[in-house]
Amino acid sequence: MPDTNNNNNLFPPDNLFTINTLDDDQDDEIDFGQIFFELKKRVLILILALVLGGGIGYSISRFVLTPTYTSTSIIYVMTKETTITSLTDLQIGSQLTADYKVLVTSRTVMENAIKKLNIQDMNYLDLRRKITLENPQNTRVLNISVLDTDPTRAKLLTDAVSECASDYIADIMEQDPPKIIEYGEIPLQKTGPQSGRNAVIMAAVFFMITAGFIVISTMANDTIRTEDDIENYFKLPVLAAIPERDPEAARKAEQYNYAYRKKQK
Repeated sequence: MPDTNNNNNLFPPDNLFTINTLDDDQDDEIDFGQIFFELKKRVLILILALVLGGGIGYSISRFVLTPTYTSTSIIYVMTKETTITSLTDLQIGSQLTADYKVLVTSRTVMENAIKKLNIQDMNYLDLRRKITLENPQNTRVLNISVLDTDPTRAKLLTDAVSECASDYIADIMEQDPPKIIEYGEIPLQKTGPQSGRNAVIMAAVFFMITAGFIVISTMANDTIRTEDDIENYFKLPVLAAIPERDPEAARKAEQYNYAYRKKQK
């Protein structure tokens, strides 16, 4: 009867060739060194993304977007009936400024300004979106600014709004109309778009997208490429490495062997 125990000894244990799999914690580790190396290796691509993004941002701002212009007029909040004589009057002036901000952009003022200029392609909501009101700190003046694609129309609109607002405020508050200190002027410099700022923003966006793509592709790539990867992933020592076959060296070796065999004959 054959000895089955000896036969069993001929076969190695089942766990001899078992390979340690990756731990969950190790699989979640981020190799910042590898990420930095990949970014450094693709630095020319990152520079190209910066230049391309900046060029696109500047070109869009310069040749695609319509330039806008701002004209500003100034009105004085206090009138004869609200002469400043005490701290209480100063507080009243600040409250009046807040009231003026509401009244200046009221529907009545907007519609009156549009009618005054006989503008057909604009409603009161369109005009309201063009207006910016600003009260400089510790003052009783109100800056009325109008943004428009036409510098001349921007000046006409801010003047019309100031005049209509002055009349409307005098009627509502039953007082002398606020004095217009300064009318708007035709702007010579455009307000926007700001080509330089847009170029910087687009360059930063393109750079971040490109760098993000490189980082994600590096983290998603689990290909084993070096002996260190084997030791890190599987905790196994590398006993030997097969060098990559050089086609040129192989061709020369074959020619040498052929010449040697021919010589032997």
